[in-house]
Amino acid sequence: MAASRKQKPDLQKKVHEVPHKPGVYLMRDRFNRVIYVGKARDLRKRVSSYFLPSKLAQADLKTRAMLDATWDFETHTVRSDAESVLLEGKLIKEYRPRYNVSFRDDKRFLVVRGDLSEEWPRFRLARFKKDDGSRYFGPYAHAGALRQTLNFMRKKFGVLTFGRGAPTERELKSSTYQLPVRLSEISAEQYRERVAQACDFLEGHSREMISTLEAEMRKAAEKMDFEKAAELRNMVEDLRNTTRPTRRFTRGSLPATIDPLADVRALADALRLPGVPHVMECFDISNISTTHVVASMVCFRDGVPDKNNYRRYRVRTVEGQDDFASMAEVVRRRYSRVLLQISDTGNRRP
Repeated sequence: MAASRKQKPDLQKKVHEVPHKPGVYLMRDRFNRVIYVGKARDLRKRVSSYFLPSKLAQADLKTRAMLDATWDFETHTVRSDAESVLLEGKLIKEYRPRYNVSFRDDKRFLVVRGDLSEEWPRFRLARFKKDDGSRYFGPYAHAGALRQTLNFMRKKFGVLTFGRGAPTERELKSSTYQLPVRLSEISAEQYRERVAQACDFLEGHSREMISTLEAEMRKAAEKMDFEKAAELRNMVEDLRNTTRPTRRFTRGSLPATIDPLADVRALADALRLPGVPHVMECFDISNISTTHVVASMVCFRDGVPDKNNYRRYRVRTVEGQDDFASMAEVVRRRYSRVLLQISDTGNRRP
């Protein structure tokens, strides 16, 4: 029995193949499941530190348990620290590794939303991109840098970056520290030209403006005005962090941990099915108090989630908490409908 067990591989040799570049790393257990996702400015240094004897001796219980369970790792390089933060967050939300805590909730990175259908468009912060006709920029990994960039845009372009709806009386008639222009002195068309310039700036057309700020920073330093020079330096760094082009990591571009078709075939073999299942539907019952019983159904097609066919049900005929009766009702309603559709259309696939 002991001789048949797989030998844990020596990962120290693999570490030497890791590049000295920013990126993310994934730790896997002996079943090839992702158990931890991390980011690093230097992947070689970060990953190699896990396998040093001194590191293991000083590690806390959680890290020691994670390293004991690690049988393999993989790395993915990116172009910047900001991209590593974005990719790390996406991977943790995708795979929900048991040794990660951060990013496992539904919190999202900030995006900037501009509703150009408004007469006086404003730039606002948001967490989600919606299909509402607005223009969205981001996501942005550095929230602090993004807020400083919006402050800069407000002063440089004279655009609104807070509030809602049409400009207030104060915004129209007064120039303030936040908005150093009287909007009553320009037309809505002129304001929209400023909004277009701000949009170009957020899309990365900022090299000339950053060069101007760098020249001002050098002049301030020559005049021994180091406080202003430091302020300009921080502003340049924030603008670069915000306007630097970053890749958008979508589900299709993330590193895959499974082979859907191979897993479906393995499932068919394990259950001794006559063929490979093309559609799988899974149900769950939830009880909210004793008065509200609901059910959910998820659907997979060829091993891939088919979210367009996810369904929710409110249980109608069952009183109290009775999961078996509730499941029977939901399954009966679901497949009565499927059989009716088959009889009407002749299509045997739901």
